[in-house]
Amino acid sequence: MNAIIATTVFGILMMFIGLMVNNKKTVTSLAAVFFLGLLGVNIYDLATVPADAPQMMFNNMLRMDHTSMWFNTLMTGCTALYILLMGKEFEKVGTHVAEYFALIFFILCGLYLLSTFNTMLMLFIGIEIMSIPQYILAGSDKRNLKSSEASLKYFLMGAFSTGILLMGITLLYGASRSFNIQDMVSVLHSESLSPLALAGIMFIVVALGFKVSAAPMHTWTPDVYDGTPTAFTAYMATVVKAGVFYAFMRLFHVAFANLGEHWILIIAIIAAATLLVGNVTAVFQQSVKRMLAYSSIAQAGFMLFAVIAVNNTAWNAIMIYAVAYSVATIGVFSVLIKLKDYTYDGFNGLAQKNPFLAFVATIFLFSLAGIPLTGGFMAKYYVLTAVVEQGNLLWLVIFALLMAAISVYYYFRVIIAMYFKTGEPELTSPVTMGDKVMMLVTCAIVILAGIAPQILLSHM
Repeated sequence: MNAIIATTVFGILMMFIGLMVNNKKTVTSLAAVFFLGLLGVNIYDLATVPADAPQMMFNNMLRMDHTSMWFNTLMTGCTALYILLMGKEFEKVGTHVAEYFALIFFILCGLYLLSTFNTMLMLFIGIEIMSIPQYILAGSDKRNLKSSEASLKYFLMGAFSTGILLMGITLLYGASRSFNIQDMVSVLHSESLSPLALAGIMFIVVALGFKVSAAPMHTWTPDVYDGTPTAFTAYMATVVKAGVFYAFMRLFHVAFANLGEHWILIIAIIAAATLLVGNVTAVFQQSVKRMLAYSSIAQAGFMLFAVIAVNNTAWNAIMIYAVAYSVATIGVFSVLIKLKDYTYDGFNGLAQKNPFLAFVATIFLFSLAGIPLTGGFMAKYYVLTAVVEQGNLLWLVIFALLMAAISVYYYFRVIIAMYFKTGEPELTSPVTMGDKVMMLVTCAIVILAGIAPQILLSHM
């Protein structure tokens, strides 16, 4: 509760700071302090919420439990890391730097609602609070037509998916006579499930599938991620996506847990299609930024495994995957944004020109590919284990392993370009000592998540 209020207050403060402070570096420094302060608020909330006694807020519309508070803390930590790594890049996007930070705060406010919602109304409000700032950030580079195109495309597709979500909520309300997801558990039964409720569930699957870039609702992702300023793409593809996945799980594991026979196979097929489309299409990309867009689609396929598996291992899996994927992807983008050329050729010879950037990029790519001793490996291990425990989906596990093998090709293609090809990559800005420290911290988190993943599960 305190964190929700704090995000709103900090967001409004950043808007006023934008009116009063003209120095961009001062604005960025103040924003970094606010985000670290928000992390402190989340830690306080985590400490004050009893592990065995969830708190109900706003007439039972929000449910504050220890798991959701821990997830909020982890995602706020990832956001603080993102700001410390890439916050100064906001200054190159446009003149309204403070507003960009304010929008990030509002996105976090939506994420907090998505992690604690107890009614379908709060799910809708959380998604919209999270989505609308993203539409603005996508079009924030007014000098670039691709940015305007990305914003318009994202807005139109987002509005369309919102309509589908509302239709699903309406149908579920008609079937259960309640917006409360706890009430739905006692009303919706598999043996007497009405067509109205089943249609509502399918509408919600499609709407949330759009938000997480699941196939075939993924078509907006490459163009939007490619056109959005790189500094904001890194956040949209990581923390935002993780927040929606948590909401996806919260809804289906609580409200629809006893209806699994009606939706598990459907989402399993969507997950397989997402893995296929994301990995195969990424192989043929010539731009690393666009490859990472398709990579995010493929990673969404793995995260869908946590939705499919209705067990405790799935909750452990989404925690580890959210952190490992977010940190590694933010790290890759922090390297990418230093380069002038985003094609594979732009990485040629980077190990000779800047060994440090090549080294940290390799660690991040190892994690995304799922190489052992990185967080990405443990994340994939946990989601696959969760599906195995669910049973009857061994075919999906085998298919996922084949797709993971394909992903190694396009991630290692970047590493090969850096170490085994010659070229003169151009940097847009020098790599400062501060950059190096934050990149090393990011690498350390990636490796720590691979060696000791139980740290990420310590407060669940």
